[in-house]
Formats: sequence, structure tokens, C-alpha cells
Amino acid sequence: MISQPYKLYIERTDPARNMARFYAMSIDATLFGDVCLTRRWGRIGAKGQTMTHHFEREHDAVVLFLDLIRLKRKRGYATVASGRRSS
Repeated sequence: MISQPYKLYIERTDPARNMARFYAMSIDATLFGDVCLTRRWGRIGAKGQTMTHHFEREHDAVVLFLDLIRLKRKRGYATVASGRRSS
């Protein structure tokens, strides 16, 4: 059982470099009692790619979630208002 919802959607845009990327993550429980971290990324407006990580403990998924947030923030990704979300 997940103690709280973990969801994130961030974007990185740079019109000068024709860059428009999104990155989304969420932590959810599986039917088998495990926890999975699902990551999606790609060009804004496209389906993008998906990767899923499975964990036995929620704590391990949260640690990876927070590490990925730090990494993406360093690379210039930022949150967007929910009304402006493109993907």
C-alpha cells in the first residue's frame, strides 16, 4: 500500500535549440503487493518512451524518485502549471 501519491510532470524547453521535452514519473502499487516506479519521457506532444522499475519496498522507489528529480532539475527541467500541460 502506497502511503501517499507520488506523481511528477516536468518540462524542458529551449526554442533556440528546438527543444521541447517532458519527463513524468509516478509510484504505484501493483496487484501483487509490490511497488513500481513508472517513468515516461520524450518530446512534448509525442507518446515518448516508458520504463518501469519494480521494488519490494516503497522506500526504495521513493529514493530513486527523489534522485531522478534532483538530476532532472540540474538539467533544466521545471514544473508547469496543470492547465498548460501538453502531454
